[in-house]
Amino acid sequence: MRIFKILICLLLILFLNFYCMAYCFAEETSYMWSSSVISNSNDILETNSENLTNNSLSLESGSAILIEQSTGQILYAHNIHEQLRPASVTKIMSILLIMESLDSGKIALTDTVPCSERSSSMGGSQIWLDPRETLTVDEMLKAICVASANDCVVAMAEFIAGSEEAFVQMMNDKAKELGMNDTCFKNCHGLDEDGHVTSSYDIALMSRELLNNHPSITNYTTIWTDSLRDR
Repeated sequence: MRIFKILICLLLILFLNFYCMAYCFAEETSYMWSSSVISNSNDILETNSENLTNNSLSLESGSAILIEQSTGQILYAHNIHEQLRPASVTKIMSILLIMESLDSGKIALTDTVPCSERSSSMGGSQIWLDPRETLTVDEMLKAICVASANDCVVAMAEFIAGSEEAFVQMMNDKAKELGMNDTCFKNCHGLDEDGHVTSSYDIALMSRELLNNHPSITNYTTIWTDSLRDR
């Protein structure tokens, strides 16, 4: 029975890989998700009550969700409104706000971003920013998307909003706008903090918003290997 469940999981993964390939195209190392059919993120996630408690795959995770990107339809759901600590998945919202600032013209990829003492002192995953150095927005995004760099996301938060606190307020305002009712952000990087929670449902909401409205983010999230600081 256990082998059967493993096979089912593998088949689901293979199906999703082939499904995603049908909705994207590649040119050299750049990838873009198709946006031919896009509905608003606030319209998302049509489902039924049976799906909300379904765990037919017997997953051991506390929560799980699978949606179809263009329509927002829920294909699989397990405890999707349970509030859990998101860790670095928090950065999806941070990246969403960065991309909004880029696409609105507030900032540019070539802008240089300073590193404060606070951003350089972040723990966890990082690229060890030095307060004396600057990186471009392009380089910061690369570090955030590839290395999940806490120091870089704090530096970007300060660059866009003036302080991490002001940026976190922007994150919570955006969460409210998207209908992320299970979410409360306390920081922009995801290091554990009391009250910093979200749900798989809300993660699906902000992820879909990011991919649908800012597909160029995949220029960063699909990077296999690269370098910074000429190293």
